[in-house]
This record gives sequence, C-alpha cells and structure tokens, in this order.
Amino acid sequence: MRTTRRRFLQGVGAGIAAAGASVAAGAIGSDNGGTVRGAAEASVVANRARHPRRNWVWLTTQPDLPRAQWQKDFARMRESGIDGVIAEVYDGRHAYWSSARLPVKAERLEMLLPLARAAGLEVHAWMWCMPCMVEDVMRSHPDWYNVNALGQSALEKPAYVDYYRFLDPANPEVRTWLRAVVAELAAIDGLAGVHLDYIRHPDAILPRGLWAKYGLVQDRVHPQFDYGYTRLSRDRFREAHGVDPLELADPSTDRRWLQYRLDSVTALVNEHLVPAAHAARKAISAAVFPGPTLARQMVRQDWGRWQLDAFMPMLYHSFYEAGAEWVGEQTREGVATVRQPYYAGLFAPAVVAPGLTRIVEHALAAGADGVSLFHAYAMDESMWKAFSAAVRTPRPA
Repeated sequence: MRTTRRRFLQGVGAGIAAAGASVAAGAIGSDNGGTVRGAAEASVVANRARHPRRNWVWLTTQPDLPRAQWQKDFARMRESGIDGVIAEVYDGRHAYWSSARLPVKAERLEMLLPLARAAGLEVHAWMWCMPCMVEDVMRSHPDWYNVNALGQSALEKPAYVDYYRFLDPANPEVRTWLRAVVAELAAIDGLAGVHLDYIRHPDAILPRGLWAKYGLVQDRVHPQFDYGYTRLSRDRFREAHGVDPLELADPSTDRRWLQYRLDSVTALVNEHLVPAAHAARKAISAAVFPGPTLARQMVRQDWGRWQLDAFMPMLYHSFYEAGAEWVGEQTREGVATVRQPYYAGLFAPAVVAPGLTRIVEHALAAGADGVSLFHAYAMDESMWKAFSAAVRTPRPA
C-alpha cells in the first residue's frame, strides 16, 4: 500500500507537510475573493510542480452489475487511459461496505476492490460528508444539523431537495463522527484512498443553469439558503467579534462571518479528516466546487487551503450555462491556487463524443494534471474512444 500511495503523491515535492502550502489565492482579502489574476496567475501556473498525468472515473452506486461485466468494464476503462476509480461507498444513508458504524446496504466495495486492482486500477472510496440521512443520527442528534439564517434546521427543512440534511461542520461531535468514518474506510486493506464529497455548507447560490429547475432567481443570497447559524457557531462568533451574526447589517456579505464559515469546513478537513486517512497511510482527495472563487461564494468552501493529496473540481460547465472555454478558465484559477495534483472533473452526461474531446483539451491545456469523469455509466464506446484520444495527447512543454 505504501507503493500505491507514493504513486498518488508523486511530484508533490516535500510531501504531506508541504501540501497545505498554497498560493495566497486561497485566502479572503481582495474584492474578487483572493483570485490570482493576470501575470501573477500565469507565473504560478508556469512554476507549479508538474505531476504525472493521471485520469479517474466516478462510479455511482448503480447499476449493480455481475462480476463478469465489472471485469469487462474495468478493462475498458484501463485501456482508455483511466488510472483509478472512485467508487461511491457511502451515500449519506447507507454504507456499501461491511461498516461497523453505518447501516450496510451491500458489501459492494469488497467485491469491486480485487476486480479493479486486477485490471490495474486504483480504488478510492467515495463518501458523502455533510448530508446525513442515517436514521440513528437524525433521531438521536438533531443538534448536529446545520441551521439557516431563518433559524430552520437542515434536518427539518432541508434546502432544495430532501437529502440536503447537512450536518454542522463546526460541531465537535460531527467532526469526531466523520473522522471515524474516514478512519474505518482508510483501514481497508487494498484501498488506495478516501474521496470526500459534499464537504461544504449547503449551496448559498446554485449554478445559474439550475435556477429554473427550482423556480429561483439567486442574484443574491437569500436567508433560507444561507447556512452556518447553529447556536454553537453564533456563540463562537459572538465571543470572537462581539456580535451575533444575526445582528449584522447583512450577514450574507459580512467578511468576518463568511471567514468563520470557511474556516469551520477547513478545520474539519485539515485537523480531522486528513489525519484520519494519513494515519493509515492512505491518500485523501475531494470533489470540490469549480474555481476557488466560486466555491467560496456559492458553498462556503475554501479548498485552496486544504491539505489534501489531490483535488477534483466539478467543472460541470452545463450547470453554469457555459462552454468548454469556461472549463479552461476555472482550471487555470485552480492550478494557480494549489500545489497538489489537480484533476478536472468533467460532466459526461452533458456532451457527446466531440464535446467531451473539447472539454478534456481545454482542461489539459489550462494545466490540469488529468481529468476525472462523472460518471462511468454515462460513457458509451464512442465516448471512451474520444476520451482515450484526448488524454493521450502529448503534454505541453
């Protein structure tokens, strides 16, 4: 397992101790949220450590395929230039491995691991973090859940969809609980790493392409979608700044209150989840929102300061009513912000083969160390051929 992790971390330089050293773009402090621009951004990208090009694909919990089909699919992935699979093993309700901590729906990970590894693929366990529909948690720990600016608990009145029952990232008991889940996964023999999803607050602002779906216009942050207002966080903020965030002139735009919420997620990641994975000598990565600026604004997620081993920003351009060029723009900001490997997450269901080629090309030209496809079951033979050709183009000098 040490060999596998060295491959994952190859090129990071000084290793885990240096992983948290990111460019100043990760901090709040300028009108644009700290984004590196112009010549400064170009300089950082040019001088960023090169990592071996690697490619990934997310595997959702469905469909449930027979072993022979998995073997065939894994062989096709590997032939197409995929190096690792990110298998969904905890969806906020059930575990898909023999967990001693969560309700188990199927022991799927145990079946996939040897098949994927036999095909030459790494396996990383994909877990939801903040959404929690585990019956025991909902019943026994209602105080663990996030609260919006109207005082509504995500447990009782989730935003947008029923599964948006987000936990509070600042709550010490929540942190301990999530750390234990990461530690349990990281202890699995043969697993290469743990992959975090939904490691953030609920969306304060949805991507523009989703507004019509929910009948919303989110040209500003509305209080029912503005989260982080648990009693614990309000008390901590008042102790530090002398004011309850609900008494601020505009809590949704106050930089101190925004920073507190950014810091609450960053502390969960850096002080709890990263150490849990690294203690078992496993890699840890995350699916994050596109571009550090958008992530801070939309979901209170400051991933530029996270001490992960890799990032997989979800550059789902169709959600933002944008084209392939947007994928390149967001990638340039991302690679200017972090030193760790950056794998551009691309949304396969939104394109056909020529479109997939274009977004892969834009991501790689902008400095991505590879791509991650969402998801395996959206790929047909023409898509795999287009992907294979695009990712095997020579890397720019």
